Amino acid sequence: MVPLQSFATGVLADVIRRQPPSSARTTFAWELSVGASIARSTSVEIVDGTLIVRARDTRWAREVERAADVILQRMQHFLGRGVIARLEMAPTSQA
Repeated sequence: MVPLQSFATGVLADVIRRQPPSSARTTFAWELSVGASIARSTSVEIVDGTLIVRARDTRWAREVERAADVILQRMQHFLGRGVIARLEMAPTSQA
């Protein structure tokens, strides 16, 4: 028997993958992958197969860096393995 959570994320991933590439699709997959708190404190874009992450400050950048492998796997699950090959943190500017 397949757990409901696994089934639900699989269905959701299939729906997301069918959408045309856009910043909204990337942002939606990002929020599902990292949760609301990190999503509110970061922005993302895909450039040549690299997920570029910009964090509001260094604390959030460290959180993303610590979980980068897991986040990359989740993003690949939602967008498809051929869309993102790596995750890269953009330099954080302190105000």
